[in-house]
Amino acid sequence: MNARLDRIGVRRFAGTGERLARAVTIASVSFGRSLLWLLAAIILGCGVWMLLPLSKGNSAESVKAELAAVETAPSADPAAPSAASEAQVPAMAELGRLRISSQTWRRGGLGSKALVTFTLRNDNDYAVKDIEIVCAFARRDGSHLTDRSRVLADSVALKSRKTFARIPVGFVNVNADQAKCSLVAARRA
Repeated sequence: MNARLDRIGVRRFAGTGERLARAVTIASVSFGRSLLWLLAAIILGCGVWMLLPLSKGNSAESVKAELAAVETAPSADPAAPSAASEAQVPAMAELGRLRISSQTWRRGGLGSKALVTFTLRNDNDYAVKDIEIVCAFARRDGSHLTDRSRVLADSVALKSRKTFARIPVGFVNVNADQAKCSLVAARRA
């Protein structure tokens, strides 16, 4: 029972395993080097990003400071306010007569997002819009975790109240157990 394997040319394939192993080793070394270069580029990019100054578009404090500076800027004639400064400054609502009368919160989005339900009461003689709220989240023991803010484009009529149901405020820490929302700003409608 001689299979006559010498006629097929098995000797041709004898070195194939060694050549394949050498090719795999070279490919894995070059792949590993490219991963190291990619990791170095990511770390360098993150470092540069962290060192860049915060732009004005990302900071709420700078916008409020600019708004306050425009409001307090003296004009040449105090009896006649300039039309340009009135066009730049939105009429801010009085927050003393605007309050949150009731509020609750729950988790949404597989437990990662905070959904806030609250009733806003407007005791002013004018309607308000662009209501900005800030919600502070805390652990069960009361220690502060994070703050999330949101601007609501809806308006609330004068001498009335409106309930905002399940407003997504943002991502919240998994340890958050309590939430307290408060008003930051609002504009006259």
